[in-house]
Amino acid sequence: MHANDNNENTILLVDGMALLFRAYYATSYTGYIRKTSAGLPTNAVYGFIQYFFDAINTFKPTHTICCWDMGKSTFRTEHYDQYKQNRPDAPLELIPQFDLVKEVVAEMGIQNVGIVGYEADDCIGTLSRRFGEHSNVVILTGDHDMLQLVTDKVKVAIMKKGKLNYAVYDLELLLSDKQLTPPQVIDMKGLMGDVSDNYPGVKGIGEKTALKLLQDYGSIEGILSNLESLTKGIRTKIENDIDMLHLSRSLATIKLDVPVECELANCLWKLSRASAIRKFEELEFGGLTKLLEGHPAEDLDIFAM
Repeated sequence: MHANDNNENTILLVDGMALLFRAYYATSYTGYIRKTSAGLPTNAVYGFIQYFFDAINTFKPTHTICCWDMGKSTFRTEHYDQYKQNRPDAPLELIPQFDLVKEVVAEMGIQNVGIVGYEADDCIGTLSRRFGEHSNVVILTGDHDMLQLVTDKVKVAIMKKGKLNYAVYDLELLLSDKQLTPPQVIDMKGLMGDVSDNYPGVKGIGEKTALKLLQDYGSIEGILSNLESLTKGIRTKIENDIDMLHLSRSLATIKLDVPVECELANCLWKLSRASAIRKFEELEFGGLTKLLEGHPAEDLDIFAM
């Protein structure tokens, strides 16, 4: 690749678990779960592939990478043992699909990335900074925490209900829709906590108060250096929970410097079409092979055979 091609690059960073869980719940609520004739559940993987190609067709990336969580233990659980401890176990039919989806992604010729001890968010954050220096980056997720990663080169596409339905956040939309800058996304979580990740923030401070404080003082530092101008109630809440405020903010902060190995040259959007077709057929996804047509591939003549 020539250096001068770089302005043209669009790198799609996929939050794999967000797509997989969404696909599982979008199809399992009816009670019917798609399985192979051997009885292997495949509904989440089947839906994942559909969501993935929707995004490819929408954002037309030159490069694509799938990022994954690698188990429950991370540096965050070491700092705070209650982190994400409120989450129920994954549904039984989803468990075998965790490894299966990575196999399918690899067979399609796409890089899987994940590091033990870190979350997918941290890999996505690190890669978005690394590649966002020279290329446009789109992060595909359902997770609003990722909005802290928005820059003038990095957009966050939040999947909404239904297919082909994205809220694509750039700096402008983040400000108009949430009234926040990317660093303030982190400070909001420090103040109000995060129910789904199970850390509390400052007891008694909810979204409205947190937003008002950030609009008035800009940041947690700004709030803390103006404690005397706050109402007694809010000041007391913050003073009583100051350690949890700092811990919550630290838990909410996506790392931008994790040791993730990923060369852009290996992430070109180029299907391994023959192996993808083989895998789809093995999983009885015959109806999905048409999604593979019309994309750049290493083996373009496969349909001409």
